[in-house]
Amino acid sequence: MSVLRPLDKLPGLNTATILLVGTEDALLQQLADAMLKEDCTSELKVHLAKSLPLPSNVNRPRIDLIVFVVNLHSKHSLRYVEESLHHVDATFFLGKVSFLATGAGRESHCSIHRNTVVKLARTYRSPLLFCDLEGTRVRDLVQEDPTCRRATKPMCHNY
Repeated sequence: MSVLRPLDKLPGLNTATILLVGTEDALLQQLADAMLKEDCTSELKVHLAKSLPLPSNVNRPRIDLIVFVVNLHSKHSLRYVEESLHHVDATFFLGKVSFLATGAGRESHCSIHRNTVVKLARTYRSPLLFCDLEGTRVRDLVQEDPTCRRATKPMCHNY
């Protein structure tokens, strides 16, 4: 098990690899599927992980972006993300990490206050998005990019 570094491997031509980290497997899969449905001129790969570190014996591509997904209805989710952050090299936080807080629409059911996640994102100087995926289409949350035309199936890793 090792620290994830952004320059461990050389980048692939016209290839982007996103790592979604979170405890909600169904949500991560739904988000990955929505991202891959978008047409893209570059090859998009999405890997899923419950937490970090990733096993060092796994042959994986270079990771271009890490998205930490926090479910505001689960303290367990926040704990896993906080523990995973220790396994990411500091240079990843220079534009290669973001946070996604889900369950923001039903604040009365939240066990984690929004400010807790805001402070976490500020600590790591990384962008934070709030969303509520229940009752809405995940695909609407994925930013459409006119340069995108092709994608691949998600590669799921449940560590």
